[in-house]
Amino acid sequence: MTNESLPMQTARFVPKYAGFWIRFWAFLLDLLIVSAISGIFIKPIFRVMDIAITKPTFLLFSPYKVATLVLLLLYFIFMTKLAGQTIGKMIFGIRVAKSNGEKVTWGAVIFREGFGRFISQMLWIPYLLVLFMPQKMALHDVFADTVVVHDRLFERKEIQTLPPVEGHQLHEDPTI
Repeated sequence: MTNESLPMQTARFVPKYAGFWIRFWAFLLDLLIVSAISGIFIKPIFRVMDIAITKPTFLLFSPYKVATLVLLLLYFIFMTKLAGQTIGKMIFGIRVAKSNGEKVTWGAVIFREGFGRFISQMLWIPYLLVLFMPQKMALHDVFADTVVVHDRLFERKEIQTLPPVEGHQLHEDPTI
């Protein structure tokens, strides 16, 4: 074996996955923002229309809580699709991305932030998957095939490749 055929070690930088705590603090900040928006816009509407804010009417949910839940889901869906991140994620420097590197689609965002977040909100335990999954994915990330990565932090990944052999050329025709 000659030196020319030895594997070459090359480095590649990949985005670092965001862990549980940074996602947790970004989520709490987003909840604070949604609560503020709800208090400024939704609560006055309910007061003016003389609709009870705390009186549950359907399955122990008050109309105000349902309206706030809809606001929360819309906030996460539109911010994630349009900006790739919510305000909390922007402040902490993390964003949502597809695990294969493609652009996040409407379907993935609605599934992640709508259905997946609703399930995670009801149970809270699926958020803990971030601690154990290799790509630090929560249940709603698994559903939508997304990951949360840092904007400006990267990890060095070593890749071994074989050098090209002189005189041998790969054909570009995939039918061969």
